[in-house]
Amino acid sequence: MTERLFYRNAYLWEAGAKVERTERKGKNVRVLLDRTIFYPEGGGQPSDRGIIAGEGFRITVERVEGKDEIWHEGRLEGRLPEQGEPVRLILDAEWRYENMRQHTGQHILSAVFKDLHDAGTTGFQIFAEYNKIEIDYPGELTWETVLEVERRANEIVWSDLPVEVEVYDELPDELRQRLRKGLSDKVKPPIRIVSIPGVDVIPCGGTHVRSTREVGLIKVVRFYRKSRKLWRIEFVAGNRAIRYLNDILSDYWESLDEMPNKNRPLVERVRELREEMGELEDEKNALRRELWDWKARALLDDAEEINGIRVISYVEDAPMKDAQAFVVHLVDRNPGTIVLVAGENYVVFARNREVKGPSMKDLLEKVLSEVGGGGGGSEILARGGGFKAPPEEVLKVARRALGDYLG
Repeated sequence: MTERLFYRNAYLWEAGAKVERTERKGKNVRVLLDRTIFYPEGGGQPSDRGIIAGEGFRITVERVEGKDEIWHEGRLEGRLPEQGEPVRLILDAEWRYENMRQHTGQHILSAVFKDLHDAGTTGFQIFAEYNKIEIDYPGELTWETVLEVERRANEIVWSDLPVEVEVYDELPDELRQRLRKGLSDKVKPPIRIVSIPGVDVIPCGGTHVRSTREVGLIKVVRFYRKSRKLWRIEFVAGNRAIRYLNDILSDYWESLDEMPNKNRPLVERVRELREEMGELEDEKNALRRELWDWKARALLDDAEEINGIRVISYVEDAPMKDAQAFVVHLVDRNPGTIVLVAGENYVVFARNREVKGPSMKDLLEKVLSEVGGGGGGSEILARGGGFKAPPEEVLKVARRALGDYLG
């Protein structure tokens, strides 16, 4: 069993150890030590990073995992370590310390949600840029509700309360009754209880700061409902909160600089742009309709008449979405018309609703049986693609098939 030095002192950034076993894992190596300061991934907290150094080798630790035996995986420089060799362990102290701050911040935030809204935390995870908790809350969360929780959590942070860790072989009944979350039967001794006086008492195997003051700041950045009773709360703490807010501010000011009117607030500038875009969209639609009218007249002049039905067929350069929009516009406004369009690996067939004639879906199926591909549609509109023939050939087949229907 690996001795866990991080439980004795979570602020121990360097220590010595001995190699017990090594394994190759692809381009990486895995090392088992007699003791370690590296926290293994678990309980929502990511594993530590750092260096294992020895005579003639150096391992950049990228992942740590395990319970009784803790394995350290990373990139090896130099020779493979041998059993019994002494090594020096050096943590990425900033990474560890920030994770300690995030984890302690989570305890505080979860405790306040439980205290104010009886919302229990069902999940927790630390990511590189932010953290998340999931709370069991059937009601409706608003920013006002969440910000009140945040305000109370930060009052606790700034109160400089001690974060205490005690280890038990068996929990006293009195202590068990005070736990924010019940202890699972799967948890075996020794049982670590992390408590903040007057705030929280919870079983936890993570690493934490000594005082709530060290958390620095807790900031909720996002929340949303995941299911009927489950909400996800995303937050940041410590230096990560400052970095996160700085990133938001940087994005804010860069976005504002891109505006014609660079004055705050950004939301007003966005509304102005949306109004301008709406006006431009209206102008574009008007021009499109005018263009469509001219195009429709030209196509109607060249239409072939079969038994009183005007049949328009042509090869289109536009994407299928645009081609379909025009075709629908054309047949809707011109009674007695059928339109056959072939583009780059697609066809659109449409007829005016008043035309007593073939089903466009049936026509498409007939064409597909000869040129391959797939598609579908309805009586008045069908489309397909994936042909083995060029557009001109597909259109030729479609005209012939339609002629057979119209007879």
